[in-house]
Amino acid sequence: MSQFTSTKIPRSPAPLTGQHAHEMRAFGSLVHMPIALSKDARRASAENLNQLLADTITLRDLYKKHHWQVSGPTFCQLHLLFDKHFGEQNELVDLIAERVMILGGVSVAMAADVAELTLVPRPPKGREEVPVQISRLLHAHEIVIQEARAMARKATEDGDDGTNDLLVSSVIRTNEMQVWFVAEHLVDGPLVHADGQAAKQAVDH
Repeated sequence: MSQFTSTKIPRSPAPLTGQHAHEMRAFGSLVHMPIALSKDARRASAENLNQLLADTITLRDLYKKHHWQVSGPTFCQLHLLFDKHFGEQNELVDLIAERVMILGGVSVAMAADVAELTLVPRPPKGREEVPVQISRLLHAHEIVIQEARAMARKATEDGDDGTNDLLVSSVIRTNEMQVWFVAEHLVDGPLVHADGQAAKQAVDH
């Protein structure tokens, strides 16, 4: 009988830094998850959600850019509103990414990879006027809402109720509400006098 001598390597309290290895799973790959969904259904939802994730990350970051760079008379209210919406979009990012992993996929994560996938147009690095900032946000919202609705229908067809619920209850409703709050800032309404009031006062005097 052969004998083997095991050598114990003493553990060190120092952190094991500088470690490298091949990635565990490639982006786009799919592993089995026992959630009672077919492989095809899980793959379709994971791919769709990664697209939505890239666009939601971009929309989220667009809000933070505008939060920092907003200017003018409405600075205070938009500065706060943009940051509130950033936080809500950040919650959606986490929910979408986790759903991709639940389905057995690999969620997109890094900025460079997101930039390759997103359908949201890239803004300039510099500061833009408020109406342009808001218009960019509304366009990005519409991209997200449109694809989320199509993805929700596909998830329903595939029996993926979890993905459908995420898309309808969280993504679509949150984005629609944010559109309302942001779009109202582009209404060209009077700030002090109602329409015709200034003219009437001029005649009276």
